[in-house]
Amino acid sequence: MSLHLENYLEHTLLRPNATQAEIRQLCLEAMEHKFYGVCVHGSHTLFARYLLRGSGIRLITVIGFPLGANSTESKVFEAQDAVENGAEELDMVMHAGALKQQDDAYVVHDIAQVKKAVGQRTLKVIIESGVLDAAEIRKACELAMAAGADFIKTSTGFAAVGARLEDVKLIREVVGPDMGIKASGGIANREAALEFLRAGATRIGTSSGPVLLKTK
Repeated sequence: MSLHLENYLEHTLLRPNATQAEIRQLCLEAMEHKFYGVCVHGSHTLFARYLLRGSGIRLITVIGFPLGANSTESKVFEAQDAVENGAEELDMVMHAGALKQQDDAYVVHDIAQVKKAVGQRTLKVIIESGVLDAAEIRKACELAMAAGADFIKTSTGFAAVGARLEDVKLIREVVGPDMGIKASGGIANREAALEFLRAGATRIGTSSGPVLLKTK
């Protein structure tokens, strides 16, 4: 597969103890390697926005992260705040409890309200696929689509199981050819990233961006 891998990478730092110096390094690396985007927590968006100004690199943040069990109202507020601070794409965590108890209306409403808050900006829904069975993955994708989400994202990177090739293939089967898929969680080398792109992913979330480019 011949492509410019850097165009698919979201260089990510979501450790809760990340320092401003580490965020600066993340952004500098993203600019050096011309990654697609940088993904940081909401408290770092203004600083990252300043560092990335004029670079064309997308600023991405997370909503309801990493558990997704926040109220819809708090997710909406968080999304609005992120947009005001310059976030161009938002990765929100689906409410896993509502999914598990088959409260489809809650799941759809939760996502739809955040999508309403962010407007035309890209909304990715993290389904934590590594802890779902195939039927739950299928249902999660269907509900996210019904709510108007733009992407399905596999994982937060904080669960015991991250991105899996078979999950990405199933997600692509469910959402069809046009919806975005972000594979994230445990992708640590170039060949793994390429395998996920071959399986149907259109974006890779990783904290190891420069390593992925150097690994042959």
